[in-house]
Amino acid sequence: MGKSTAAFLAQKGYTVIGTCRDPKKYPAPDSYSLWPLDLNDSKSIVRCVQRLEKEYGRVDVLINNAGQGITGPVEELEQAALQAHFNTNCFGPLAVIQQVLPLMRAKKQGLIINITSIGASMGLPFRGAYSASKGALQLLSEALRMEVRAFGIDVVTLAPGDYATAIADRRYYSPLKKESPYFKAYEWSLDTMNAHVDEGNDPREVAEVIAQLITTKKRKVHYRVGPFMQKLSIFLKGILPSTVFEKLLRNHYKL
Repeated sequence: MGKSTAAFLAQKGYTVIGTCRDPKKYPAPDSYSLWPLDLNDSKSIVRCVQRLEKEYGRVDVLINNAGQGITGPVEELEQAALQAHFNTNCFGPLAVIQQVLPLMRAKKQGLIINITSIGASMGLPFRGAYSASKGALQLLSEALRMEVRAFGIDVVTLAPGDYATAIADRRYYSPLKKESPYFKAYEWSLDTMNAHVDEGNDPREVAEVIAQLITTKKRKVHYRVGPFMQKLSIFLKGILPSTVFEKLLRNHYKL
């Protein structure tokens, strides 16, 4: 998703700085720069933003796209894995925001786009930690948006549904244990969620929406992109009694 967005925005004529933990592991992009940045290393974040300031003197748009998947029954999630997950999906993006905000405030303008997830709006079975980390980023974005408005800075979230990316390959999986009381339900859920990613839409759709957000003058707080039924689920949660919506989810997950 990040790669598609970087290439698409560069094609549109923007100066794009992409980041990853180790750029040496990837072919050098033709149309944008790829710099080292580790969201779990505060010094790495500071170095990256200082380099941005030195070479460009400004950051007009920050897109917090990094995300990691995690699955497992809540009861069986390892604390270390849970902490690492929140570091990548919530605390790391927040640290980048804190470093970039002074640059935006100095220019009295800026846009922060935090990529959350449709799953951030509901606690999905066996993906509760992922929903929680993206939900935390979503609520932080709401608060931040109001706090920085007076400085000419805008904050929005973009919640994608399932897209054909490599997130399933990098996802942390709590191990399937045949002795676990959740074994059958968790096994079925794993097969289903991986199939949804494999059959997901082209991530270029996300890149196109991001490009639209950059040029939009009056932005909403939250945006969604993805399959119709996944976007509909958020609408249904807002209008249905909580127990009715929960029953829909339980039926879907065969719980």
